Amino acid sequence: MLIYYVRHADPVYDPDSLTPLGERQAEAVARRLALNDVDEIYSSPSVRAMQTAKPLSEILKKPITTLDWCDEALAWEEFTVTNDDGSKNWMFWDHKIRDKFTEKAILDLRNDWYKDPFFDEKIGEGVNRVNTALDAFLSGFGYVHNREKGVYEVKKQSHKRIAIFAHQGFSMVFFSSILDIPYPVYSTHFDISHSCVSAIHFPDSSLNEVVPKLLYHSNDSHLYKANLPTRYNNGFSI
Repeated sequence: MLIYYVRHADPVYDPDSLTPLGERQAEAVARRLALNDVDEIYSSPSVRAMQTAKPLSEILKKPITTLDWCDEALAWEEFTVTNDDGSKNWMFWDHKIRDKFTEKAILDLRNDWYKDPFFDEKIGEGVNRVNTALDAFLSGFGYVHNREKGVYEVKKQSHKRIAIFAHQGFSMVFFSSILDIPYPVYSTHFDISHSCVSAIHFPDSSLNEVVPKLLYHSNDSHLYKANLPTRYNNGFSI
């Protein structure tokens, strides 16, 4: 099985939608994924994610299935911290949290990092929510997550290619969960930009167990092909 994780294209956050550039990015990533024989299309319920998935749906004439558990609004409530002025920010952008993430005591806890008393209970609830939903989703394709061993038990082989259109903030817990990489490690060292594609491969195995591989991450080759700007979150060129 191959999973394409696509961050939504260049957004307007209020009202939730895509910019004209984002619409072009969505068309470019659709043309790219259409060549890869995507079997099923999934999306967060947000408008910006659905609008990014729409061109692929139209090209392939396949429906978009909504995954409510990918909604960034939920992740925003679970994986943000409140600043002194009352504003919120993602944990992975907060310097104090990042310093905590790199402490040996936190790293030694690995996937139980959120059980440290420093962290709010809502964070653990968020981790468990995504873990539960993602494991149920993957088991539907025949892969049962054994989190103790960090492997997937293969109940049946799947050769489907699926695309999931979602978000940056949500991606931090998604990739941490699916790849068994502790969130403090993943969120401080990895990121994804607008409309970029990451591919996770569940290989065939005769051992009834597999470990998924991240084949590429935040790839923007479709933007190059379409002669569109390749800028990290509308900042510096990449």
